[in-house]
Amino acid sequence: VQLQASGGGLVQAGDSLKLSCATSERTFRGYAVGWFRQAPGKEREFVAARTRTGGATHYADSVKGRFTISRDDAWSTFYLQMNSLKPEDTAVYYCAADKYLLTSLYSVDAQYDHWGQGTQVTVSS
Repeated sequence: VQLQASGGGLVQAGDSLKLSCATSERTFRGYAVGWFRQAPGKEREFVAARTRTGGATHYADSVKGRFTISRDDAWSTFYLQMNSLKPEDTAVYYCAADKYLLTSLYSVDAQYDHWGQGTQVTVSS
């Protein structure tokens, strides 16, 4: 499964961005999906996840209420809508997917088998 992330850019604090992750998997419906980010000098951290189609969504506390993860199985694509962006949201954002992800491990990056290349999000103050 190949993932292609896009949609990053340079924005000001308070602005919005929508990241997309296109997949090559025709049976995408059966995959759990997630977004992670890595800021300079920091470890990669969980941002949001959505379990298989119809499943629950989960968010890091730092983005809850501002970010929304969604998916369009018809197009084998999932998204991260980011609103009210803050400078501390600046990072490279990675999309990930896994067919056998255990629901309880949605925030563990090592549990995802498939990753996109990352897209830079920079939020200026």
